Amino acid sequence: MGRTKIDNVSNNGRRAQAGEERRARTRSAILAAGFDLLGKEPGTQLRVEDIARAAKVTRATFYNHFGGTAELREAISYELTHDFLNRTILTISKLENPAERASCAIRFYLRRARSNPSWAKSLINISANGIIFGAETYRQAEVTIMEGMEAGQFKLRNSALGRDLVLGTCLAAMSNMLHEKTPEDYPELISGHVLSALGLPFDKARELANLPLPELAELPRS
Repeated sequence: MGRTKIDNVSNNGRRAQAGEERRARTRSAILAAGFDLLGKEPGTQLRVEDIARAAKVTRATFYNHFGGTAELREAISYELTHDFLNRTILTISKLENPAERASCAIRFYLRRARSNPSWAKSLINISANGIIFGAETYRQAEVTIMEGMEAGQFKLRNSALGRDLVLGTCLAAMSNMLHEKTPEDYPELISGHVLSALGLPFDKARELANLPLPELAELPRS
């Protein structure tokens, strides 16, 4: 009798684990379908029917994982930006100059957009109907601006103005890079002009924007 109970517990555990793994695979399939659709034109018009069809699941299954397209967008923005943002933060945290940190962050995002157009399209489409670049990047951009203001480098009425200036300009630059031919140093040009708009003397802004870009750090393995 005792052995039977142990076997039942073991079987129940395996079934529960298999169910969790199946659920994780389904969620990943929905996220991948959403990412793929957002990376296409017009990716801004996500519909549950299209996502479910692409993920090969039913509408009911979609709603078992997400409350709607807004929740899916939030999850996709996290997947798109979380690791890259943390790698960027890890890299720029080693720089003492807040303006240089801002410049490097801008250049990292624009250079990745150039090398990965699908990633850039997805970010642009997510930003069109939600928080620009996702909530994490949105918050971190303002933190970087605040650091520059505290150091006396950025001359702004408040940090939100600087955040919007940085993120809005980067978003427009990404779109331009996708649809038009831009010079190789376009990320540096954008970075220099943004720093100037934030309050740095133009020559200093241009100098910081053209410093060698550090190698993007890898995240520690957990």
